[in-house]
Amino acid sequence: MVGNTGIKTSLIIFAIFLASAGLALWAASGEDIWHQLGLLSLMQFAALLGLSLANYALRGLRWWLYTDALKLSMRLFQVMRHYIGGFALTMTPARLGEAIRMRWIARETGAKLETLAPLILVDRAGDLASTGLLLAFSLAMGASGVAGGLPVALLAVIVAIIVTRPTLFTAFINASYRVIGVKPRLFVRMRRAAKALRPFSTPKILSLALIAGGLGWFAEGYAFHLLLGWMGANVSLWTAISIFLFAMMTGGATGMPGGIGGAEAAMIGLLSLEGVPLEISIPATAIIRITTLWFAIGLGVAVFPLAEGIAARTHNALENS
Repeated sequence: MVGNTGIKTSLIIFAIFLASAGLALWAASGEDIWHQLGLLSLMQFAALLGLSLANYALRGLRWWLYTDALKLSMRLFQVMRHYIGGFALTMTPARLGEAIRMRWIARETGAKLETLAPLILVDRAGDLASTGLLLAFSLAMGASGVAGGLPVALLAVIVAIIVTRPTLFTAFINASYRVIGVKPRLFVRMRRAAKALRPFSTPKILSLALIAGGLGWFAEGYAFHLLLGWMGANVSLWTAISIFLFAMMTGGATGMPGGIGGAEAAMIGLLSLEGVPLEISIPATAIIRITTLWFAIGLGVAVFPLAEGIAARTHNALENS
């Protein structure tokens, strides 16, 4: 049975979810959006959700690879519970979903939080690398309509390479300190973080993480392509994937929780450049965000009480042992 603290936290998160979802539905209350939603069959909507599930599962598998690199001996289902449950806090500032995942791991394994801290950094780097490489591949395959996409893809890949290579990351930190010359304690902590990344920098971990992340993001990009086709927009597979990825990266760069606002604006703008009319681009953007971002949050809200309850019970058992 979930503890009182877990229930209260879950209720608060559920209230935030309902309020946020309500605002999103209110903002998307145009007749075109609801009309287009009604035109989708149940099987088509299920396919979109299934491809999103594939993305979550593959990225959760990558998270499990990272925990295995730290020799935490966690079961795959256990890690998936943490990963999906963390989505409940997607719309909170400062990426609290990633912090709560680490708290659950610490409670269930007894690992120290400073040992787990690199998980956040390497997971972000994994997303940067996989989306950057997939965006670059999409552009190489002839994707159009994404002005400036190649520099963004290359920058994402370069940052990911630096962050996931401890030697390069340390050299970058040292060079930055020589230029800036202030806050020495901050740079000391950054050097420690760079050293802590060594378990994740093996060729096996890096390659498997790239494959899992790349396939996951491809699944959601493919869902966007299917949706556009069902709605009558003639957009090629690689163009749809590049627009989706570029919009996600743009939204993430705004710093807004879930990339809200920036991702939608970029997606609608890029679709317009492809000649997709607003009566299709606006509903398509709303639907793909419902079946990706909001679907993930809904799953997180459903799993959060279970993850919090199990972590609380395990934590108490560790304390009493």
